[in-house]
Amino acid sequence: MARPRTPRRVELGEFLALRRRSIDRGAVGLPPAPRRGGSGLSREEVAILSGISVSWYTWLEQGREINASRQVLDAVSRVLRLSDAERDYVRALADPDGRSTAGAVDPAIRSHLQRLVDALDFPAFIVGTDWAIIGWNARYEWLYGPIATLPETERNLLWLVYTDPRLREILPDWERDSRRFLAEYRAESGAHRGTGATHPSIPGSADRRSVVERLQEASPDFRAQWAEHSIERFASRLRTFLHPDEGRLVFEHHRLAPAESPGAHVVMYVPVAESCSGSGDLGADDVGGVE
Repeated sequence: MARPRTPRRVELGEFLALRRRSIDRGAVGLPPAPRRGGSGLSREEVAILSGISVSWYTWLEQGREINASRQVLDAVSRVLRLSDAERDYVRALADPDGRSTAGAVDPAIRSHLQRLVDALDFPAFIVGTDWAIIGWNARYEWLYGPIATLPETERNLLWLVYTDPRLREILPDWERDSRRFLAEYRAESGAHRGTGATHPSIPGSADRRSVVERLQEASPDFRAQWAEHSIERFASRLRTFLHPDEGRLVFEHHRLAPAESPGAHVVMYVPVAESCSGSGDLGADDVGGVE
């Protein structure tokens, strides 16, 4: 009797299939296919180029519980021209053990982190493993005033990005920012194993799956972007906000992970001079010492 598919394996299969159908055939040395034109590979082609059996690759896309070696996964990742972050995501989803994370941040650690953000003179807040906002300082409340009056169930960074029109109003680069947040959230979810899945295609802990399920019902923008299966690691970068009183503000967006609670993060928006502002990630010469 076949074992039931897990959310992680279902996600792995969907992710591989999406990337397979979008690959440039010319980039892997293949001519246009009669039916697919210049893009998309068949399962058989991916298997041959990866040096594995067609049945083995088919089982991967079907989400079956097979023990694929790192060599096999890396070979498939090379053929599909995955980024380093996407390759690591594939490895994490295929890991039969997976690392689990507690859903809550220890109260003592939470208190320590709150004292840290309170000592900062720029906007900073604390997020838990499911991106619930569990603490913030006065400067963050100055930047995004509604945070103090929101119900606790709505104090989730991903939820607010897609459902709060007030937050969208102060983000002139909302399309780019929302996609980047979602790609980072999805990359992190792949590394966390949960139990008691409520949705067959959502990986991660139960709290993370709950956030995704709620957003799929509440936000058409989220549904469309979730279907893109974008994966990115966090990188410090420049962010622009439109403050109702101060106008256009540019910050460096940094994130710190405490060693004793790596699932939690301290998010910091460090002001930068207008002459230093731009777009995209910060390079090695721009910032150091943060995750």
